[in-house]
Amino acid sequence: MNVSALARKLNISPNDLLERLPAMGFHIGRRAIKIDDRTAQRVLKDWKFLNAKYEKEQADKLKAEKEEEEIKSREPIKIKIPATIAVKELAEKFELPVTKVIKELMKNGVLSSMNEQIDFDTASIVGAELGVEVLPQDGEGDVKDTVAEKELEEALEATDKKSSALRPPVVVVMGHVDHGKTLLLDAIRKTDVVAGEAGGITQHIGAYQTNKNDRLITFIDTPGHEAFTTMRSRGARVADVAILVIAADDGIKPQTKESIKIIKAAGIPFVVAINKIDKPDANPDKIKQELAAENLVPEDYGGKVITVPVSAKKGEGIDQLLETILLVADLDEDELKADPSALAIGTVVESHVDKGEGPVATMLVQNGTLKIGDELVVGNTFYGKVRALKDHHGESIKIAPPSTPVRISGLKSTPAVGDIIKVSQLNKKQKKAISKHDLKKEATAFAQTGSVEKEESDKQAMNMVIRADVLGSLEAIVASLHDLENEEVKVKIVQKGLGRLTEGDIDQAESSGAVVISYNVPVSPNVEKLAKDKKIEILQYSVIYHLLEEVKKRLEAMLSPEVTVTEHGRLKVLAIFRKEKDAMIIGGKVTKGKAVLGAKAKVLREDIPFGQGEITELQQNKVSAQEVTEGNECGMKFSGKPLIEEGDFLEFYSEVSRKKTLK
Repeated sequence: MNVSALARKLNISPNDLLERLPAMGFHIGRRAIKIDDRTAQRVLKDWKFLNAKYEKEQADKLKAEKEEEEIKSREPIKIKIPATIAVKELAEKFELPVTKVIKELMKNGVLSSMNEQIDFDTASIVGAELGVEVLPQDGEGDVKDTVAEKELEEALEATDKKSSALRPPVVVVMGHVDHGKTLLLDAIRKTDVVAGEAGGITQHIGAYQTNKNDRLITFIDTPGHEAFTTMRSRGARVADVAILVIAADDGIKPQTKESIKIIKAAGIPFVVAINKIDKPDANPDKIKQELAAENLVPEDYGGKVITVPVSAKKGEGIDQLLETILLVADLDEDELKADPSALAIGTVVESHVDKGEGPVATMLVQNGTLKIGDELVVGNTFYGKVRALKDHHGESIKIAPPSTPVRISGLKSTPAVGDIIKVSQLNKKQKKAISKHDLKKEATAFAQTGSVEKEESDKQAMNMVIRADVLGSLEAIVASLHDLENEEVKVKIVQKGLGRLTEGDIDQAESSGAVVISYNVPVSPNVEKLAKDKKIEILQYSVIYHLLEEVKKRLEAMLSPEVTVTEHGRLKVLAIFRKEKDAMIIGGKVTKGKAVLGAKAKVLREDIPFGQGEITELQQNKVSAQEVTEGNECGMKFSGKPLIEEGDFLEFYSEVSRKKTLK
């Protein structure tokens, strides 16, 4: 068929048709006059679909080119970011839609959700592509450079003195994994939460309040494993006072030192609770000495660090600890002022998708009063209207004044833990513009996509599919797993999400050779059966550090052993006495070092190695010997291919293999 005849049937010009056909998969040449009948019939049959697809691709291409032109034509900007930053936060700093940043990450081989953390180097590469110069943030622990945090800081500083009131102090509890933080909070709250906490470890970030001397105290509860530096530092950001828990029978551990570092970086006062004083081997004085060694001199020793001996198990010293917290908080009373009449602003301390309520978040109100019906935004994104408020007891409330932890339902999307959330002051026009953000897409992005990283040929990867119960836990698990990596092995998360495991997760695990991690979520019988049929391993955990220990063990098993080579000496072959199938009896003179029984031997001819074996027998003057030193002659049995000739040299060495471990 003539191309012109086909073009007439399709109601299109021949030139236009010849331009479109290659893009549709028909490579007939731009100057073709005829087209074979079979191809022509396929074009006629599928034209409607093919043409619609072509035009959509062209429109998308034009749109992308327009966006590129807009980015290139705008004034160059410089931003400062910390060592790690959430994609959504980076997009706000870039002053670009989050979808544009995610698309640019994908171009560079990184598929990240809006809530996922990326490192400085990745952000720099993306910034360069988008016309933004990315600079490192000054000072370790300096996390006040984001727009949202500045806004929070300004809101707290702009408190109206006439309408300001004293708010409850906010306390964060930190310390080593098994030094009794959760038990201490249990003793403070007088409620049995430990029984519901697997392994006595706090599984999610939560917030609670207690009453002492007719004053409320708010407690932020942080996960108990040392790997959760990010979570703890977020908790420390919103706190007025920290409690550092140290077990009297154990002492300062690396996790304790990490907590001290975070508290210092946050610049908040703290009280040391020396716990487990009821134990027979408790030694509070030893703890005080260890504190002094860390430049934290206790009051007993003439310093300024307040220590309170407690027994969370028996409830001893709890009243004194609470009184001390109020005393320490009151030393800087100006910091405890807030304006209840202002619009609410605060920090997200936990978020997840509830089966019945949809996206929910726990917010610590830091200024103003949150009310039902308030419209909330994170950055410049509209997150929905407050439909219901619940306090830490799960009871419905109508308002939440400053320092109140409150669970919010009615959101369109789950904000990330650590996000600054505020009541919107937008007019109808602005609200409509912001509502154009595809929140549904953003809300499911974190739950459905995995982190597809650039392949590194020199690294072995442990592929994983992860499901967790809440967003806070999932973020912490992902960050902690990547901390286990080194230059030889890494964790590659091919898919992650919130809620129950699905059959799709098992299919993804099968296609990528991944192990499935189920954290605090049940596994249905159907999914379990499918995994068994496909021989997919599902690891279920309810204690986070158990999960990390197992992954660490598996990564260490992937490490190649560390081989140490010890050179012993060199021998010149003077005689060949006998050749066997896989061995030779030879004689020679040790010219350097020593010949050692059991050592490996490298065979050299004209200084070129061409074989190797092992010395299985060694004699000097026809007497068995363990080693023969330089200048002496000896006979030996060389086990290996019988390739040695007179005049060759043997070099003796030993290898010691040692299993590597991860830090």
